[in-house]
Amino acid sequence: MKKIILSAFCAIAALSMQAQTKTTQATDAQPKVANLPTAKSATIKKADAASTQTIATTKTEDLKIAETHDFGKIPQGKPVTYDFVVTNSGKTPLKINTVQASCGCTTPSWDKDNAIAPGETGKITVGYNAQAVGQFTKNITINYNENQSKVIHIKGEVFQTPAASAPESKASELIKE
Repeated sequence: MKKIILSAFCAIAALSMQAQTKTTQATDAQPKVANLPTAKSATIKKADAASTQTIATTKTEDLKIAETHDFGKIPQGKPVTYDFVVTNSGKTPLKINTVQASCGCTTPSWDKDNAIAPGETGKITVGYNAQAVGQFTKNITINYNENQSKVIHIKGEVFQTPAASAPESKASELIKE
């Protein structure tokens, strides 16, 4: 009895393995999009019995922008701003959807209503509130064309300004006389 049950089990296992192999072979004939090369251009060929179809994909960077701005040394309590110039090097309009700073001390602004035409430039103004003394590095994430993003950075050093004003100079009295 044990031999019959064992034989039946082996037969079922063999049939199910054969069915899985046929299914796997059928799906392997489809192109694997997830395993595309990371080069700037890739070509996928899909072979059918009747015809061959070629789909070309190209990865380009449509948004060109300086990645970092260094404010250098700035006095405490004096907010600073910098205009990042955005160039659309693509072939379609570039729409900046959102620009998000990594903290509340950094405030980005941009033209939310208009797209940047191909070959044209726009700007993203980034302000930094220099209240905390010391070095800083802040990230700003730009989301554009609905599904793309780029991170830019600002950095610098805030130095402490004197608490009191400079003492009056006696030399200024001599000039008045």
